[in-house]
Amino acid sequence: MQHGVKRVRYTKEAIEEKRKREQAKLKEYLALTEDVISRKKRKDWSKEALDLTLRVLRINPEHYTVWNYRRNILLNGVFPASSAKEINDFISDELGMTMAALKANPKVYWLWNHRRWCLESVPEGPGLIGDDELDPVGWKKASWERELSVVERMLDVDPRNFHAWDYRRYILASIPVKRPETSELAYTTHKIESNFSNFSAWHQRSKVFISLWESGQLDAVESKEQEFDLVRNAMYTDPDDQSVWVYHRWLIGLGHDRQLLEREISSIQELLDEQPDSKWCMESLVYYKRLLLQRHDVSSKDVIRRECEDLVEKLMIIDPARQQRYKDIETEIAVGTISGPVIRNVE
Repeated sequence: MQHGVKRVRYTKEAIEEKRKREQAKLKEYLALTEDVISRKKRKDWSKEALDLTLRVLRINPEHYTVWNYRRNILLNGVFPASSAKEINDFISDELGMTMAALKANPKVYWLWNHRRWCLESVPEGPGLIGDDELDPVGWKKASWERELSVVERMLDVDPRNFHAWDYRRYILASIPVKRPETSELAYTTHKIESNFSNFSAWHQRSKVFISLWESGQLDAVESKEQEFDLVRNAMYTDPDDQSVWVYHRWLIGLGHDRQLLEREISSIQELLDEQPDSKWCMESLVYYKRLLLQRHDVSSKDVIRRECEDLVEKLMIIDPARQQRYKDIETEIAVGTISGPVIRNVE
């Protein structure tokens, strides 16, 4: 019995019967695939070939060659003989087909890739701007807006699906009617407050901030201060969550702001006093104190080094699986170096 489910014991006959069924299915799939690949080589753009690709992809949605062939059939066989409305209907059907497949296989790259192609292939078509004025890109607007709603529903089901987050970034960058980037901050805030352990949401947030800072829409100093409040809340809520600490390191950046470094070191020390076995508190204190030594002229260098060494010794005890890594850090502390790049973005 495992995970509360009673294990079923099969007879030898049942096992053999199951094996035969699986072999028959495999044989059928291989024959079907061979037929499809043969048609691809012959450049068969027929409706029959299109239907056969769907049969293959329902069995194996990761067969990228068949996805490519399916798109070529649409481009060379279906679309040239179709009106703009018919093409738009075909694309809607394709999106519906891949949506059904994504529910069972939400992390298959080729499904997301095909949806991108579908969106980019939506033809120009009518859509009402007012009571009687037609919008030539109405179909495109409707398709992209609908797709944004689809990916939001998917992120409601699995808020940490990085494929869906990547697809969301693609939609926001390409959608015909752009949304203000500040609205994405509100969206990521909602996702993070629902679950602080959403690395993809933190990552999305960092990208939005960089864009807003570079475009001058937000003041970097002021908005970072507000972010430290959000991160501090997350740290105290779940000090063992790695994603929060990675984002915090991104906020600190290169460590040139001594006052900020010392303030955050003090804040993390307070949390460690409450959570004395917190690995991430200790790791962050070691990292930031070494950054302080490297970037600034401090009078108590020896004291800070000893504090780092003491923390590393404790880390070796509470996290023995990474003992060699901590030994390497000890060596770096002794020679005054710091390993690895300072995180500039949450990757």
